[in-house]
Amino acid sequence: MSKDTKKVRAHLLISGRVQGVAFRYYTQDVAQSLEIKGWIRNCWDGKVEIVMEGEKEKVEQLINWCYRGPGSAIVEKVDIEWEKYRGEFNSFGIKG
Repeated sequence: MSKDTKKVRAHLLISGRVQGVAFRYYTQDVAQSLEIKGWIRNCWDGKVEIVMEGEKEKVEQLINWCYRGPGSAIVEKVDIEWEKYRGEFNSFGIKG
């Protein structure tokens, strides 16, 4: 990896039919294949929350995937907040 590769952090809230459809597990697989670090969890209000860090291009690929999700999901909205990269994660996991 070159030193020029920009690292970014994104915080997502995904709305729609995103719980009970293995969204977290599929997202974890995609994130790990892209070498993205962070976590995903179900929220009490039916949304899915993700915090991810990695190379900008790969993070954008995962965000694009989140607009579709796994086959049985119905994604209605993806709220994205870009944050300062912290490098605090060692892997990508499911919380809660």
